[in-house]
Amino acid sequence: MSDVVIDVGKRPIKEVHQEILAAAEAGKSIVVTNTLSRHNLGVGLPPGCKVRFEGSVGYYCCGLNTGAQVEIERNAGWGCGEAMSEGHITIGGYAGMSVGAAMLGGTIHVKGDSGPRAGVAMKGGNIIVEGKIGYQSGFMAHGGKIIALGGAGSSCADALWEGEVWVTGDIEDLGVDAVVTEPTAEQVAEVDAILDPLGLKDTSRDWRRIIAGQRLWYFESRDAKAWLMI
Repeated sequence: MSDVVIDVGKRPIKEVHQEILAAAEAGKSIVVTNTLSRHNLGVGLPPGCKVRFEGSVGYYCCGLNTGAQVEIERNAGWGCGEAMSEGHITIGGYAGMSVGAAMLGGTIHVKGDSGPRAGVAMKGGNIIVEGKIGYQSGFMAHGGKIIALGGAGSSCADALWEGEVWVTGDIEDLGVDAVVTEPTAEQVAEVDAILDPLGLKDTSRDWRRIIAGQRLWYFESRDAKAWLMI
């Protein structure tokens, strides 16, 4: 089955989006060309859809993904995969700020570095970054895992809730109420199971698992020491 090729250029994004959805409903694999780092490409893609974006994309690419398999050839702007519930997004280069923000499920695989606040307020799913995650990654994450293979910037996992941030490499510093724990063999096996299909499993890694210290979960509002640390 031949791919459907959709050119973006300077065309209206609504028109491009309608063509993408029509090809997806027809069961076609889609190649999106001449992206010009345009914003809002591929928002709300349906389950089973396969899309490849040639070049770089702008803000909010593939937000609200409900099950599509997406490949972005180069870089992605802010909010890639925001609020996605299922599916898989591969970013071939750098991911801008807030990749995977508020995501509910699925997987985002970043082959380069990611910008600040990766996985901010995420509720589930997995974000794998082969490079370094930017400052305040994991901020207020309520669930899911962020897995960084190249270290982390400052204020890592600030105000974390029930999410987890796994880091191998240097961490500039931890955020408020972030605690480093020694992972169990079972917990490491869970991470290896996520990395293995991506060809990234390496049993020699020295992992640091960052979770919430829970000081911000329950506190007296008059106790400034608990909540004025930010």
